[in-house]
Amino acid sequence: MLQELKQREKEGRPIHVGLIGLGAMGLGIAYQVGQTPGMRLSFVADFNEEAAKKGAEIYGKPTKIMKDGMAALQDEKIPCDVFVEATNSIVAAYDYCQAAIARKAHCVLMNAEVDAILGYLLRAQAAKQGVVVTSDAGDQHGVLARMMEEIEMWGFDIVQAGNMKGFLDRHQNLTGIAEIAKKLKLSTVQCLAYTDGSKLNIEMSVIANEYGLTPFIPGMEGPRANKVQEVLDVFDFDKYGTQGRVDYILGAKEHGGGVYVVGKCDSEFQQGYMNYYKVTNKHPYYVFLRPYHLCHLETPRAAALAALYGKAVCTMRQGRVTDTFAYAKKDSSAGTRIEHAIGSDEVYGLIDVAKTADAANHVPQGILDIEGSKERPVFKRAVKKDEPITWDDVDIPANRMTELWEQQKPLIGLK
Repeated sequence: MLQELKQREKEGRPIHVGLIGLGAMGLGIAYQVGQTPGMRLSFVADFNEEAAKKGAEIYGKPTKIMKDGMAALQDEKIPCDVFVEATNSIVAAYDYCQAAIARKAHCVLMNAEVDAILGYLLRAQAAKQGVVVTSDAGDQHGVLARMMEEIEMWGFDIVQAGNMKGFLDRHQNLTGIAEIAKKLKLSTVQCLAYTDGSKLNIEMSVIANEYGLTPFIPGMEGPRANKVQEVLDVFDFDKYGTQGRVDYILGAKEHGGGVYVVGKCDSEFQQGYMNYYKVTNKHPYYVFLRPYHLCHLETPRAAALAALYGKAVCTMRQGRVTDTFAYAKKDSSAGTRIEHAIGSDEVYGLIDVAKTADAANHVPQGILDIEGSKERPVFKRAVKKDEPITWDDVDIPANRMTELWEQQKPLIGLK
């Protein structure tokens, strides 16, 4: 791949990348595209014009600066082979991707929320245009997808795709998270989605739907472990049977931000080699670790894979095996508004087997996300802390999200 990019650089045939969303990750992507041979940033866009200007400055080369991302995508004079979606929106992100697909540009989703919630609809549209919509290569689920492809190639069965989380507080709120969000230079909503586990569950749903994995319990087990190698002690893999799982460990002090995969190989012949290679194991279970994920550094890889080979990192190819469903963050009375769906004072999200949760009438967390409207979902009746939210519990006003959800239903087997 690198040699092809270098050749494109030499021949003056760069891959043109458009970028919308110049927050912390977007700025990093802008910088990294500037460091990648055979790749150019054709435009940067953010509704905060100063953020867009900062992105262009960090990129360090000529690029179009736009406040209106949609206008940039619809302007055929601005080249765009690959579009990188790096906002924190869902519906707006969907619209940006739809515009990119319409002009036959590949889409790289740094935005896991739009990927998990409306990705099936986007991929169906992309297939008609001969382009790909892919998860980012540097987010946890993208890194896991790359690892798992290789581990399967070695002849191991995937037992568990795992994440590592340093801290989790499902009941934290926007007020309580404000100070740390300020220190981390994150929006309070975004920081809360990390802290209450909603983001973790959404990302693990994406990789679960790539490989047909499921959580052992709603929200996954998430046992405490000081080191990743302890997964062999804190999980009982024998109880999984033949069903691969997604899960995480909590509190590991080493390898923060890393991911791991547990593979199974019954061969005693192979065991000798794995012991020689010092791979942590309790035969037949083996732990493979990638101690980091590098987000923006790896985004150009996803862009190059799409542009050069029409290949995606992760596409949820097994369908909607899992989804992330809304749970009450606190006791709430009838009439309580849900101001934010993801990063909320009212709800948090837990991954579950889609068929099971659908049958129980549970509401996917993302459906409660309403953008661009003063109206919000409202509880029709009192709900108890940590209860799953059902369709009977909440009144969701007609909005763009529900409209898109209805369009997507036939693609995911819902009536």
